[in-house]
Amino acid sequence: MPGQRQPAILSVNTGSSTLKYAFYPVRDGVVQSASAAGVLEGLETGEEAFQRALAQLMAHIESPAGALRLEAVAHRVVHGGELFRKAILADDRVIEALARYNPLAPLHQPHNLEGIRRLRAHWPGVPQIACFDTAFHASMPEREYRFALPEALFLQGIRRYGFHGLSYRHVVDTLDALRGRPTGRALLAHLGSGASLCAVRDGQSQASTMGFTALDGLMMGTRSGALDPGVVLFLLQEGWAPGRIERLLYRESGLLGVSGLSADLRVLRGSRDPAAARAIDLFSARLVREAGGMAAVLGGLDLIAFTGGIGEHDVDLRREVAEHLQHLGVHLDEDKNRAARGDAVSAIHSPDSAVEVWVVPADEGRAAAREAWALLDSGGRGDPVA
Repeated sequence: MPGQRQPAILSVNTGSSTLKYAFYPVRDGVVQSASAAGVLEGLETGEEAFQRALAQLMAHIESPAGALRLEAVAHRVVHGGELFRKAILADDRVIEALARYNPLAPLHQPHNLEGIRRLRAHWPGVPQIACFDTAFHASMPEREYRFALPEALFLQGIRRYGFHGLSYRHVVDTLDALRGRPTGRALLAHLGSGASLCAVRDGQSQASTMGFTALDGLMMGTRSGALDPGVVLFLLQEGWAPGRIERLLYRESGLLGVSGLSADLRVLRGSRDPAAARAIDLFSARLVREAGGMAAVLGGLDLIAFTGGIGEHDVDLRREVAEHLQHLGVHLDEDKNRAARGDAVSAIHSPDSAVEVWVVPADEGRAAAREAWALLDSGGRGDPVA
């Protein structure tokens, strides 16, 4: 297209009703910070809305001010299963294989794949590259990804995968570059409407609170988190249909279910309703409990990093986690903690803290853009298996 000079990767995260995007220019082979980003809403209304969204994206690309040359589209895909452990060109075969994981991530996977299909049709000459949240956790040891189930089920792929991997990759890359050395034993906390913890040693995932699906682990906005599987058996025996149970666990539990008010922690913080306080207390307690487990996996901590909407903005929650980890040498600087609002990478530990504590603004799109550019730079379709 005329007038385009600067190569760029378009990073896309397609949901049920929104398309989040960002353009990442590439300069001297290095993916830069986003030059433009936004959220296109209303996709649930159908084809016309999606076409409007595509028109807005095209306006950015064709703008003389943008001067962008679109090299590829990097799509966030939540579940890559066992096979897809690296970014890969999303052709028909890949999309068909990824659709098998739709039941394991029903809030995300079908919409992620729909975004790939539509953008492939709209830009048939532009590489559409799938980048996976699960890929970061391919380094987990077997003792962390196996369930105590028969071998035959493990061979069918029933195991822990872990999620939020693009977010964790961005945190690791950002802190390694800023600090000039590996993160060591790091507890990473992606806290938002979806929430998880990850134990990382020198940039490699060792354990995740999320498992086979994005339901496991921490309490979340509308998801239950870890649950005695006997509860599901009981509900089935009581006559609940699988679809009804799925709706309960994915959409009606978590902060929303406990409070009966909202899935938004900010709303609950501002409420005087005892149910709001109960939900916040449970969310915090589960976070602290799982943080202790991640620290045990690593044999101690050198660094903690908070990211995601809650992790970046909830001062009180960060303080509470730090207070419960004081026995590991974690100490916050309260002024720095209050000043950290997610608009910049911020160190919030005190000078006497044995453990560094950071707030890192989430940028899953940049992690995906880097993976896509690396794939293009390699000149291949990509080998999906690590």
